[in-house]
Amino acid sequence: MTPPRARSWGRKGVTPVVRVRGRGSGRVSMAGLTCYKPGKRSRMFYSVREYRGRKGEPKGIGWRDLRDLLIRAHIQLGGPIVLVWDNLRMHLVPPMREFIADHADWLTVFQLPSYTPDLNPQEGIWSLVKRDIGNLAAADLGQITQAVKRKLKMVQYRPEVINGCLAGTGLALDA
Repeated sequence: MTPPRARSWGRKGVTPVVRVRGRGSGRVSMAGLTCYKPGKRSRMFYSVREYRGRKGEPKGIGWRDLRDLLIRAHIQLGGPIVLVWDNLRMHLVPPMREFIADHADWLTVFQLPSYTPDLNPQEGIWSLVKRDIGNLAAADLGQITQAVKRKLKMVQYRPEVINGCLAGTGLALDA
């Protein structure tokens, strides 16, 4: 994972520099759902996957991971889900479409227009996570994964932050 750039404090006239190795040690992939219901606490569900470059290891989040995330959310929320998501390639693969069709009794899906991250509240969550790990000088991929999971868990327990991500899109819930 290429380290994210962020601002930091340093002595006047001396730019702080964090050295990193040139070779990548893998990547951290995230998938998440922000859930809103009028009169109820906002919720967030997420999945994190490490990719270390090992043979046969998936490089990122696949359609099965998204399916499992949706099933977990459905079980924990205990009701139907109206899903609004972007045009990520994994959202549009045939097996995912089949899953959506097979579970139309509790899952309704609306696609956002092409490339509209400003309408996706989950992008606000990713921004918060990336900002938090911006100055992290991790020794290995495990430390990055741990920092990402820690920040996601913190956001999960702060529904006002999740609500703020919805407000940042300019969208509103109708009661």
